[in-house]
This record gives sequence, C-alpha cells and structure tokens, in this order.
Amino acid sequence: MSELRGTRTFRNIGILGIICMMLLSVLVSCMKDEDYTTSPDDGFLFSQDTIAFDTVISGRPTNTYTFQVYNPSSRAIRISQVFLEGGSDSPYRVNVDGTFLEGGSGTDFEIRSGDSIRVFLFLNARDADQDQPVPANDRLHFCSEAGAMGTVVLQAATQSVIPLKGWVCTNDTLLDAKRPYQIMDSLVVAQGATLRLAPGTRLYFHADAGLRIDGTLIAQGTLQSPIVMKGDRLGNMFSDQPYDRIPSQWQGVVISGTSHDNVLNYCDIHSGVWGIRVDSTDLGHESLLMENTILHNFAQHAFEVRHAQVFVGNSQITNAGGNCVHLRGGDATFVHCTIANFYPFAGGRGVGLDFANYDGEIRLPLQRAHFFNCLITGYGEDEIMGSASERYTEDAFNYGFHYCMLNTPLVEDENAFINCVWETKEDSTAREKNFHPEFDLDKLLFHFTLNPNSRAVDAADTDISREWYPIDLAGRPRRSRDNTSELPDMGCYESEELTSKRVDE
Repeated sequence: MSELRGTRTFRNIGILGIICMMLLSVLVSCMKDEDYTTSPDDGFLFSQDTIAFDTVISGRPTNTYTFQVYNPSSRAIRISQVFLEGGSDSPYRVNVDGTFLEGGSGTDFEIRSGDSIRVFLFLNARDADQDQPVPANDRLHFCSEAGAMGTVVLQAATQSVIPLKGWVCTNDTLLDAKRPYQIMDSLVVAQGATLRLAPGTRLYFHADAGLRIDGTLIAQGTLQSPIVMKGDRLGNMFSDQPYDRIPSQWQGVVISGTSHDNVLNYCDIHSGVWGIRVDSTDLGHESLLMENTILHNFAQHAFEVRHAQVFVGNSQITNAGGNCVHLRGGDATFVHCTIANFYPFAGGRGVGLDFANYDGEIRLPLQRAHFFNCLITGYGEDEIMGSASERYTEDAFNYGFHYCMLNTPLVEDENAFINCVWETKEDSTAREKNFHPEFDLDKLLFHFTLNPNSRAVDAADTDISREWYPIDLAGRPRRSRDNTSELPDMGCYESEELTSKRVDE
C-alpha cells in the first residue's frame, strides 16, 4: 500500500513539474517579447552602406564580399524580412547570418542589443553580349518588425569579353578594341607573323597566362585610348582594394630572340609576375621601341633585357619585387623615363636599375646603357647597381647618365655622369617625396607626377626634350614651373604646377 502511495506521489510531482515548466516558459517568452524593440526609431547600422564591385567579367561569379549589420539600440531587433529589390531576377546571391535568401528574400532574423550579424554576397550576372559595360545594380533592404528600414546599395557593371584559349597568331592579324580579350592561357605570336593592337585594345590575362612574341607585336595606343594588359580578376580583393593593384595576377610579356621591330606606344602593362622580358638576339636589329608606356607593379623584374637592342622613351617603369630595369649586356637607351622602385609588398625589393656585362659565367658585352633626362630613385640608399666582369676585362661596359637625377652615392666621373643631380637622404624631397600627391599605401595608389619642389624640376636638357619628347606622358608640354623659361623636368612627367592643359595628338 505504501509503495502504491509513493508512485502516485511521484506522478503528482511530475505533473506539477511539467505545469511549472510550462508556466516558466510562458513567463520567459513574455519577458523575451518585452526585450525586443517596438520602436521604428531603433534602426540598423551597416559597416558599409554601398558595396561596389567595380567592373567584372559577365557570366563569371565574383569573389564573395561581406559586411555587418549592427544593432546599436538597448533592445534586440526582430528583422521580419531581408530582400533584394530585384527579387529572383537579381544577379546577386546573398546569405544573411547563415541563411541563403531563396528567390532573393528571407524572413525572421534577429540581432541582439549591441550585437551584429554578417552578410555574404557575390555577383553572377548573365552575359549581356554587349561591347560596353552593362550596369548590374540592386538594393538589399532590411525591414524590422517594428517598422525600421535599412538599405545597402549594390553597384557593379559587367563586361562581355572575347575569350581566347590556345590561340597562336600565325598570320598578320589586327585585334580591335570593341571588347576586351580574355586570355585563358598563353597568347603566342608565331615567328613571321605580326599582331597589331588597335588603340584602346584590352588584354585580360588569366592567372597562368602570358604573351609570347616570336614574331612581331605592334601595339599603337594613344593618350586618350591606351592599350591595356593586365590580369582578368576585375573585382575587389576586399573593400576598396582591387585585385588589379596586387602583383602576380598574370604572367607577363616575353619577346623572344627570334622577334624584332616590336613597338609599344601608349601601353599600360601592370600587376604581373614580371613585366617585359627581352631575350638575347642579334644587336643589328632593334628588338623593341617602347614609348609613352607604363610598366608598374610586378613581383619580379619590371623590364629585363638580355643582350638586345632597345629604346625606351617617355615611359614609367615602377615598383618591382626584382629590379625595375635589369640590363645584361646589349644596347639600351632611355630618354625622359621615370624609373622608381617603391614596391610595397613583403618578400624583398630590388633596385631601380641594375646593369652588367655578364650573367654568371656568360659573357654579355654591354655596348651601351645610356640615360638622358631620366629620374632613377626608390626607397633604398643606392638604387643603381653596375657591375663589370672581373674575368673578361676587355668586354664592353659602356654606360652614361646625361642630365639625370640619381639616388646613388656620388660618383666622380665626368665622362659617365654629365650634369646629374644626386639624391641624398637629407633632401627634403628625396625618394618618395619627389612625387605628388603622396603615395596611399593603404589603397596601394602610387602617383609619379613630380612634386613642384623636387630637385628634378627645371633640371633636364632642353635640347633633348625638344628633339625627343616635348610632351610628357600625361600630355602636358614640357617647360619651366613658372613658365618664364623653357627648362623641362627630368623623368616622364612634368610638375603638376606647369599646366593642366592636355595637348591633343
């Protein structure tokens, strides 16, 4: 009898416990409801109110972007809906706090007081088959249960491209500028063939792709329509930091020993593993004429010449993990060039200029390495390295600097250094301070227009400027800062104070 009474008591306690738990649950639920804001004034804060993807290749998903949604109020916020204005037709794909927005819409999200949730999104737009970039914009809306609204703007443009895979140019060919060309692997110009690039042509190279020239390349751009060679990752690595400013996005350009009479004019080549490599060849032929061209931001050498004849004028060769200009033998002339190594990435940095008449045990006589009206600088205390063979002392080792600004210790040689300006670390405008505006290292933005106070201003040879490049790389006439004389500046850019007027071609 006592055993039966104990069982009944246990059951009564169990029922009472369940009832207590139900009451507690209701009480907690009521308390929880009271913790959520009911005011439409309690809104959202976004880590970014605009997500800009820049211009991306259509038909190809971008990398994923992320931002946070904060709740600054003293109570939790219930988000009744998050939706894309474009709905299921939107080219954007969004994940909010771990939940994918199916059809561009999702419901029932929460942010505790003082907390945040993270949003992930990417763009995958259909190919519009258009020559010009097509806008791909949308808005991502957040609606709280209390009536607060918040919006993040999504901005992008998609570009249709002409894909080239495994293409070898075996006949004389002209590529026009209607659409960019996406090079999926190496583009080869075969021996005996000439590839011409029209003004404004854009070559976008995949990660392991490059350009090899066994024949001839004629790339004639203009000031208004330069020819561009760069990587095909067009979006941002993260907020405000495009992949385009990171080196090693593609391979680079190789001019082989069978190639000659190549022309690069008004070209912009940047952010590869290397810039241009010119292989050994007969010095009786000019391998490359490069004018009004930018080579910028490479993990290895920016411009490497091995026993070849080259002429480089009015050009910018800047920022290399190797050397900006690397000469091994040959015949090279540089006129009105800015050669500056301010490579900002880890892993080492070379110098502005390195020249020699040998490579290991290989004899490579340096017939000529002459620089006129050039600016050669960088972060280091000595940005110019020259080395003659100690074994083959009779081999040619001819070099000279004429009206140049040099970041290297003073050399007493009146035959090799004529009217040069020597940089020292005590100069108020030495190294990176030669340029204006200042470098933005956070955004990896570099400007190489001369600071009006640079010692390179009004210091170039007037006769050389008049004969070769009376107009600078930006289209400005070369003359003195105050316009009272005709003294030009060293390097490829004139001082900003000269004139803002551009000269049409």
